[in-house]
Amino acid sequence: MPRPAPVADLIEPRSYRGLDASELGRRLRELRKQRKQTQGALSRRTGIATSTISKVENNQLSPSFETLLRLAEGLDVALTELLAPRDGSGGLTRLCVTREGQGRHHETQPYHYEILCTELVNKRMHPLIARLKARSRTEFGELFHHPGEELFYVLEGEVELHTEHYGPTRLAKGDCAYLDSTMGHGCLSVGAEDALVFWVSIVS
Repeated sequence: MPRPAPVADLIEPRSYRGLDASELGRRLRELRKQRKQTQGALSRRTGIATSTISKVENNQLSPSFETLLRLAEGLDVALTELLAPRDGSGGLTRLCVTREGQGRHHETQPYHYEILCTELVNKRMHPLIARLKARSRTEFGELFHHPGEELFYVLEGEVELHTEHYGPTRLAKGDCAYLDSTMGHGCLSVGAEDALVFWVSIVS
């Protein structure tokens, strides 16, 4: 049974570009009801507390990217279906271009995400750019884990990668790491400025 979402997953709602927090809550509720799942059933499938699902649906909390992945998996939909605008533009294409700064922005306690190529549905890879805000394990909170694998490449600054099975690893601009996402993991900024990384999450 997956563990409940960490406290670090739960922050005040912020807006997405192209899908605001209220739209996310409505989409989550709509998809859950289409599948005839109660909040309790979705909680059991994802390991996310029922109270957390209720707060996301009622626009009281904004989930981390890892929690979005778990919700999409629990609903048996692509992440892009959870995030997609209602017009469904680009739903059948296999080519997608995201211009600089035009991804969907989503803020959590340790990271600010720009999720890329969200118009392309049924992807196994989820690319994003993340600005790392946390500078200590205490500030980051509990390490994340979710199905799949991931790779990140440091674009700016210096990163300290923490995992549950290995000691902390420092990475500088131009360095990259590939890891099993089921292993607890999290990244900190350790330089003078917030680090910026290109991240690809591969859903198994």
